[in-house]
Amino acid sequence: MSIHAVVWDVDDTLFDYTTADRLGMHAHLTAEGLLDGHGTAEQALARWREITDLQWARFAAGEATFEDQRRDRVRMFVEQDLTDAEGDAWFLRYVAHYEAVWELFPDVLPVLDALTASHRHAVLSNSSLHVQDRKLRLLGVHDRFETILCAAELGVSKPAAEAFLAACEALDLPPHQVAYVGDHPEIDGRGAADAGLLSVWIDRGGPYATVEPPVGPHRIASLAELPSLLGADTRFGAPSTFR
Repeated sequence: MSIHAVVWDVDDTLFDYTTADRLGMHAHLTAEGLLDGHGTAEQALARWREITDLQWARFAAGEATFEDQRRDRVRMFVEQDLTDAEGDAWFLRYVAHYEAVWELFPDVLPVLDALTASHRHAVLSNSSLHVQDRKLRLLGVHDRFETILCAAELGVSKPAAEAFLAACEALDLPPHQVAYVGDHPEIDGRGAADAGLLSVWIDRGGPYATVEPPVGPHRIASLAELPSLLGADTRFGAPSTFR
């Protein structure tokens, strides 16, 4: 096996999306005076996550635009028939709180540094280029990736093989020479494996930690395990904790 490039998911793989979403939404709901209307803070955040997953599924299925799924998330949450402008304004107020707590996972920069000389790097995300381009710039890693591909512009979402193959085509490499690293066992893990890439599931102990691993992906608990898995000529790395 000779892997020449690594394609990365962003949210909950490089960027701690779950923590930022929780802290940012808590701050936003407090500022908006909406926590009391949803029971406890935990119940309000759970409801926001439920709505987000529902609307994202509509976007992934091509039933809503990226912008409309955001607006409908807000409308469902506040239970008001907001105009597009009102929905956009509400979401932008949330984004300000959300961005204030953005952070990379601590294992990201060390592994990118370790693999800089040996592998090319790209991004494939089920988001929009506008969102992820800005995010990677603010997090200081945008220049680490030679191409950034997102579902909103591609017109196809993971786990469809076409999404992963588009990333391989952008790199001008066959799938068997490309690794994909993502946090979702099915959307990232099985999807990349089925498309013929070396699939690496980063299991950070989140909501999928108790999921039975799908056949195909390699499961790691830290990105420190990645160089060894790729056979990279580097002293950085750690043995797998899933054996």
